[in-house]
Amino acid sequence: MKLFGRINLAGLATFCIFLLLWEGFARASPLLQLYFPPVSRILLSLCQLIFSWELVGHIVATLGRFLRGYLLATLLAVTLGIVLGYFKLAYSLSESLIEFLRPMPSVAIIPVAILFLGIGDAMMVAVTVYACAWPILINTIAGVKNIDRTLINTARTFGLGRWKALRKIVLPAASPYIVTGLRVSLAIALILVTTSEMIVGVSGLGFFILDEERSLRTDNMYAGIFLVALLGYGLNRLFLVLEKRAMAWHRRMTAGEQI
Repeated sequence: MKLFGRINLAGLATFCIFLLLWEGFARASPLLQLYFPPVSRILLSLCQLIFSWELVGHIVATLGRFLRGYLLATLLAVTLGIVLGYFKLAYSLSESLIEFLRPMPSVAIIPVAILFLGIGDAMMVAVTVYACAWPILINTIAGVKNIDRTLINTARTFGLGRWKALRKIVLPAASPYIVTGLRVSLAIALILVTTSEMIVGVSGLGFFILDEERSLRTDNMYAGIFLVALLGYGLNRLFLVLEKRAMAWHRRMTAGEQI
């Protein structure tokens, strides 16, 4: 399983040049190094934190909240999206509410979540679920509504029950849309978990980053930021590998239709 696929040499070179410029600028301005430390010092701090196991507990806490929020959002949003996409009346009744809530910044509900759930993991997971659910829900609805109803009606005519039609026709046909929503929500989940940890957390990478900033340990602060970026990149690459395998049938079918 190729987790990182082909290496984009041009993109990698650009990234390395960016890091070298950062290093040179920071080294040339000693007075600014408290706020803008050299990359070499940040990477050294990151290695020290990882090998000293100081960050392990924070990584586990963040990933635990991320997985709970992301998986729960997937379960709820896909289920609700199928219902709203399949039944026109259900969508008509809920459309105005969806369009009212969807544009609302997810961080705006953090005070509400604190009011009802207190300060703890439940609140952070709930906010993550709320934020992640929208891309999955909207894409699932679009995928189900885009299905040719003739296929479903024909299947029902030949005696295929509603649940079998859902499993054999609706889910496979809507799966490309659902996968798109899942990928968008992946980054949103990490963003909301980290943000929530900064506001109310006592553990996790978001808490670690803010705590190091308050203590003016900027090397460690940037190391935490780098680690969040690496986690996001790794999760995205892993998702792409899994998506490639899970959706291989769809690519073969699409290629067959184009021949």
